[in-house]
Amino acid sequence: MRWRHIRGVLLDKDGTLIDYQRTWVPINRDVALAAARGDQGLADTLLRAGGHDPETDRVTPGSPLAAAGAQGVARCFSAVLGAATPPDLMAMIARIFAEGGGRYPVLIDGAAEAIAALRARGLVVGLATNDGVGGMNASLARVGLADAFAFKVAADSGYGEKPGPGMALAFAAAVGIKPLHLAVVGDAVHDMEMAAGAGYGLKVAVLSGTGTRADLEPLADLVLGRVRDLADVLG
Repeated sequence: MRWRHIRGVLLDKDGTLIDYQRTWVPINRDVALAAARGDQGLADTLLRAGGHDPETDRVTPGSPLAAAGAQGVARCFSAVLGAATPPDLMAMIARIFAEGGGRYPVLIDGAAEAIAALRARGLVVGLATNDGVGGMNASLARVGLADAFAFKVAADSGYGEKPGPGMALAFAAAVGIKPLHLAVVGDAVHDMEMAAGAGYGLKVAVLSGTGTRADLEPLADLVLGRVRDLADVLG
């Protein structure tokens, strides 16, 4: 089989395992309203600036609210708010992300079974997210995946954010597997760019999140509908 050299898989969280629309649309709304100090009109302006259409709830692939962590969202909102930026905006966003991670997460169908199947085939499975540690842990605990990974890394774990290679390289070092023998699976361009920067042997895009086939196909080795299809490819 073409991918038999792969010994480990680093999974993205939101859009790959966690249903982005059902989980992050309400979180985005919560964080925008808090940053706007309860002003719904201003909150809608912040949502649009972050790539989230408040009328349709469509979120633009690669936009701050689709792909950035709390720091990137804070930068985006601050550019709109100017002097009205809350002094604790970054901490507030991180807190709401963590709270929302525990309140709203919904697993994509077949995600837990896919992880179990990968592990049953002897693959080492990790997770890398641009969410913070608090949100990551809250989400995984809520959906029953707290202990599903050999290694978990978030945007504030000290290895940088996607699309930088730091999180992918940290996974390789932690599990003792050369990047060439590892795969990244994600729904966004920044997942594919992280994998390329880290020298990973396989880049798998899934179409279950915010990314489109047109965006992902030029950067990925393989495009799947959902993560549940992965075990058959690597089996």
